[in-house]
Amino acid sequence: MPAKIMTKFIDALSVRTRLGEVMEQAEKEHVRFLVSRRGKPKVVILGVEDYLRNVVKKDQLLAEIQLCAQKSGLDKMSETEIEAEILSYRHEKRKSKK
Repeated sequence: MPAKIMTKFIDALSVRTRLGEVMEQAEKEHVRFLVSRRGKPKVVILGVEDYLRNVVKKDQLLAEIQLCAQKSGLDKMSETEIEAEILSYRHEKRKSKK
């Protein structure tokens, strides 16, 4: 995790010619880019991790559920295991209604 997030100013033409480099810096070095057109700021480019951490705010309940899942190892379940768990739960629920 970076100690300080850096913002670089870049013009749209430079982004078009150096997009791969800009994307790599945004992702790996956590650099944010303020892109301008004709001298006016238009958009910001930042990495997904930076976006999720600073822009998308998690609901408290969702954050607690994710933490519990990580602690119990459920975040490592395969899609097949998840489907089997759901089917098992539904089967038990139907059984208890009878």
